[in-house]
Formats: sequence, structure tokens, C-alpha cells
Amino acid sequence: MRVLVACEFSGVVRDAFAALGHDAWSCDLMPTEVRGNHLRGDVADHLDKGWDLMIAHPPCTHLAVSGARWFPLKRVEQAQALDFVRLLLSAPIPRIALENPVSVISSRIRPPDQTIQPWEFGHGETKTTCLWLKNLPLLRPTDIVAGREARIHQMPPSPDRWKNRSRTYQGIASAMAAQWGGLGEVAQMELWPNRLHT
Repeated sequence: MRVLVACEFSGVVRDAFAALGHDAWSCDLMPTEVRGNHLRGDVADHLDKGWDLMIAHPPCTHLAVSGARWFPLKRVEQAQALDFVRLLLSAPIPRIALENPVSVISSRIRPPDQTIQPWEFGHGETKTTCLWLKNLPLLRPTDIVAGREARIHQMPPSPDRWKNRSRTYQGIASAMAAQWGGLGEVAQMELWPNRLHT
């Protein structure tokens, strides 16, 4: 499959798909942190390049309800952020997963299809993550663990705090690649009998 990972600089999700043989590319305004297929720039310029699947991580700065007290001061920024989410969800790509924390996407666009936690995928932490899905099944937990702590919210202030808080957990990325990466093969198999008769 050709996989686009929108708004990712870490390469975590991209590399999880690449490890399974997919033609996976990350795209972000920032350079990639690790060597790999990366498109630096506006992802809007790459949405129509024939992707089979997109995993999108739009910035949550103006969307997450954790910052609700600032919403009255950034109405313009929030409207722009929501327009960007709409652009991603309406991209001409057959399968789309968009992830964000609990946010105004739920009330202003539509509720998420699924809410997941890192502790369902091998990480002993809590970080509520919402998924908006198009033509994708719900992500199945792979490794439910104890010791659930909100470490991500307890990080001390630092220049890289926002980066570290935004990274996708490896267990979640691996589950996405394993569970959604094979859907292209299923679609090919379903089409195969028709091809025999054409």
C-alpha cells in the first residue's frame, strides 16, 4: 500500500508501515527526526497523489479541550484548525484515520469512531486518543497492561515538551500497521475474481 502519514515529524507511524513493506511517507512542515521517506511542506499539496491510506495527526493546539479556557481568545485559529481537519477528512484517499486528543472536532464536525489508550497497546500510560475513521475497522487492543499513569501530562516545561507529548506510541503505530496495512491486500483479493472475467 501507498501510505501517507500526515503531520508527522517523528517517523514512528511511517516506519511501522515501512517495516511491513509498505511504501510509507511522512509529511510535515518540519524535517523528519529519523531518516526515511519524508515530504517536507504542506500536506495539502500531496493529498491527491494516489495514496491508499492516510494516517493524519493534525495539530491539536487550538482544538484540544484541555485548552478550553483559551478558546475565546483564538476563535480565528480554531476555525482554521477545524478547516484543516475537514480538508484531511475529505481527502481523495480511500482509507483515512485521523487522530487527536479529546477536542472540539467531536462537537464541531462529528464524534470520533473510537477512543483508545496507550495501555491497550503495551504502554503503561493514559492518554485519551480519539480516532475518526473512513473505511477502516476499529483498532483492536494488542497488549493491555497495568500501571496506568498520566506521565505524558506530568512532563516538566521544556522547549521540546510539545514534541514529546505529540509523538505516537510505538505500540499504537505497530497496531495500525499490522491491522490496517493488510486491508489493501484484502481489497485486491476481492477484486481478483472480477479481473478473471474481464
